[in-house]
Amino acid sequence: MSNPTNTSAKPSSAPALYELNVRTLEGQPLSLSTYRGKVLLFVNTASECGYTPQYEGLEKLHQRYKARGVVVIGVPANDFGGQEPGSAATIATFCKTRYGVTFPLLEKSMTIGPEAAPLYKWLAEKHGAPKWNFHKYLVGKDGHVRKAFGSGVEPESAELISALEDALK
Repeated sequence: MSNPTNTSAKPSSAPALYELNVRTLEGQPLSLSTYRGKVLLFVNTASECGYTPQYEGLEKLHQRYKARGVVVIGVPANDFGGQEPGSAATIATFCKTRYGVTFPLLEKSMTIGPEAAPLYKWLAEKHGAPKWNFHKYLVGKDGHVRKAFGSGVEPESAELISALEDALK
């Protein structure tokens, strides 16, 4: 006899964004609860990609909106074309010296497949996994993904800026 309170439809087992813990590029632990109430833009980055110059636009976006509670977060990944082969130190130096990056960078992580980092499994759950480097996920103040943008969407594009402004309301 089955238990009438047991249902076959289970709610998502994915943890909420703010329950996830990650590491910074320097290897320091970081609870994503640190960003509660902020608008976040997660981007899987790579130093040897045709989209790498987007670092410049991401930094401009970060500078323009950080006072309003927006945080750009880069996640170096070597998933597509082996275009992020460097160590954490190499990545940090490249980003700082070439593009003046000041926004947070997380540790190099897998962003696709069964070995994807928990953060990327969570991001992809309703909005799909990245198809290439510099895929962007916009997370609202409520901790939910509002929209995903493909690699070809520039950080300062009207489409992304409009979505970001809506997320700030």
